Amino acid sequence: MEAPGSMVLVTGLEGLVGQQSTSLFSISAHPGEHPRMGALDVCPFVPVRNVSMEECVTCAHIFGQRLAAELGVPVYLYGAAARHESRKALPSIRAGEYEALPEKLAKPEWAPDFGPPTFVPRWGATVTGARTFLIAYNINLLCTKELAHRIALNIREQGRGPDQPGRLKKVQGIGWYLEEENMAQVSTNLLDFETTPLHTVYEEICRDAQELNLPVVGSQLVGLIPKKAMLDAAEFYIKKEKLFILEEEQKIRLVVNRLGLDSLSPFHPRDRIIEYLVEAGEVDGGLVAKPLGAFVRAVGARSAAPGGGSVSAAAGALGAALGSMVGLMSYGKRQFEDLDPIMRKLIPPFHQAMEELVAMVDADSHAFSSYMEAMKLPKNTPEERERRTAAMQQGLKAAVGVPYGLAEKVSGLWPALKELARHCNLACKSDIQVGAKMLEAAVFGAYFNVMINLKDITDEKFKLVMSQKVSGLLEEAKQGSAVVLALLDKRVA
Repeated sequence: MEAPGSMVLVTGLEGLVGQQSTSLFSISAHPGEHPRMGALDVCPFVPVRNVSMEECVTCAHIFGQRLAAELGVPVYLYGAAARHESRKALPSIRAGEYEALPEKLAKPEWAPDFGPPTFVPRWGATVTGARTFLIAYNINLLCTKELAHRIALNIREQGRGPDQPGRLKKVQGIGWYLEEENMAQVSTNLLDFETTPLHTVYEEICRDAQELNLPVVGSQLVGLIPKKAMLDAAEFYIKKEKLFILEEEQKIRLVVNRLGLDSLSPFHPRDRIIEYLVEAGEVDGGLVAKPLGAFVRAVGARSAAPGGGSVSAAAGALGAALGSMVGLMSYGKRQFEDLDPIMRKLIPPFHQAMEELVAMVDADSHAFSSYMEAMKLPKNTPEERERRTAAMQQGLKAAVGVPYGLAEKVSGLWPALKELARHCNLACKSDIQVGAKMLEAAVFGAYFNVMINLKDITDEKFKLVMSQKVSGLLEEAKQGSAVVLALLDKRVA
């Protein structure tokens, strides 16, 4: 198990790594339930945004080397930074914990990656590395520690050993007792929430608890969580219970309720969901954070960005928003009650596309940045010129990808828009007509942005394929818009 709070220590690196640090810590008399082997037990580097796993591996190596050199303590590498296959998993390195370190360090196969193979009683050993986002998640049970641990053994991937693996991949787990809360917990680490989602862990533990006649009384997230993990759980419960929820805030609230995340303390999404924290810390919220007037003036300024690509994305977002609005105006009213099942199916694609196309407003303005950065690369030698040219070509392909993605996203909306035109509240006829033309205009803009960047790309196969694809999407948009308008013209209020 890995304590997620260790992530916070990365931000305090300068204060931590200093010659006086070892005098501030002593693990020799440290009691507790959680496995540990050092005063600074584990310090992972996690790629959250605009950073690669490879860069995190480099950070872990630098940190481990410096920690060992300045404090004279043993440091191990794990996860993506591990130099040995046997050290990829944290529990393998931690086996025996602090108490077994003197004997472990004496074995050649357990020589640390950095620092001396000697036991430092006040410090122990530190593990550092790089990994994907880990979710520390505990489920509350009114039972004994032993019963909670029995469930943990059932669900964790390691199970009871090689011959008795558990049910859930990429999940670690132990059972413990919280004296201060007078309850037990199955404490889990989700090493990859895409493989085993949050709600799956909760539901599987509830299933085992029910078989043992044990009450589950909520759950607890320790540290931060990616927004996608919460939204994936929301979609699970929406589908399971046949609910109709569109707004992100309401989806988060549903998950908090269904998982009982506020059972031990209040759960404040703005403080616990990592994307919200990152956004709150940004000085510049981007184009989409600007008032409409400021965005229009930014487009009208003497600057290449924002330009036609961002305007196309904004047009697409507004077109999708009008589709969502028309659907909602045709839903939940007695006079349109027979349309509710249809609208429940049609509204979500527009709402989701609206959010994704809004994000493309900024994505397009940034799309050319890799090309511009490549242009600044040195070109003094043949090798440098070759690297610069390759980077510029890659940058152009990236610049093509954003507007093409916009056209592809709009392409998925035409079937729903045609269906909406057949059934919607005719009081919104002009709104859906405008929406159709906005979506068509967005694809026109995407087409022109793709084509202007393709001309400088030297990969002829890429150019041909991309040109054919975006031309096809443009024709589809023309036809789709025309069909929607024709369907509406045939309807009589």
